[in-house]
Order: sequence, then C-alpha cells, then structure tokens
Amino acid sequence: MRILSLLLLTIFIGTSCSSQKITDMTTTQMEYSAVSRGLYKKILVQNKTVSIINGKNTDAVVSKISDAKWKQIVTEFSKVNLESIPTLKAPTEKRFYDGAAIANLKVVQNQKTYETQGFDNGNPPKEIEKLVNLLLDFTKE
Repeated sequence: MRILSLLLLTIFIGTSCSSQKITDMTTTQMEYSAVSRGLYKKILVQNKTVSIINGKNTDAVVSKISDAKWKQIVTEFSKVNLESIPTLKAPTEKRFYDGAAIANLKVVQNQKTYETQGFDNGNPPKEIEKLVNLLLDFTKE
C-alpha cells in the first residue's frame, strides 16, 4: 500500500511540475529588438499576443498568436537555458562595422530578466536561433 501511495504521489508531483512550466509561459515576456542607424524593430511576445514596432515613430501592431505557432514558441523556449543567455557568444561580428543591425533578446520570467549580449540581426547564437527565427517570422506575416 505504501508503494502504491508513493507511486501515485510521484506521478502527481511530476504532472503538476510539467503543467506549471506551461503556465509560467503566460507571464513570460520575450522581447527581440534590432537597432541601427536606419532600422528600428521591436517584437514583444507575451501570453499568446505579439506586438511589433517597425520604425521609431510608429505605433505597435498587436495581434493574437495562433495555437500552433504558440506551441512552437513554447517548445523552443523550453529548450533554452535562461541562465546561460547573458553569456551566449555571437557567431558573427558584422554589427561592429555597420554590416548588420545590433540585435538583442530579452526574456522576463518570474520577475527576473535574462538578456543577451548584442549580436547581428538575423544571425543569433545557435542556442537561441530557432526561438529568434520564430519571433522574426511575425515581421514577415
């Protein structure tokens, strides 16, 4: 009887932890920005909505994210180690000589902020590449 109780308790705790991670995404905020002399782009994703600003003096365009797209974002986000985000190295350095806009990814989760160092717009570190590309897809729609 004790073994059965222990087994059920373990399953219950495991299930609640996995559902908690999905619930945490409702309060998680992801912000991608790219800035240069001629470019200003900001993509803000939070709780199945996306806000896009293209240009410094333009208003944000807000839209809902489809369930399929949201599931992709959640899947890729779960693969990212938030603690390592500030130490990620950019694969290229075109931003140093105006060859690319300076891009940045900032994640706010549980009142804690994780922010990358600058990297070239369109060429993020491999560890966050799929997530960044999903965010950039919103500007192509």
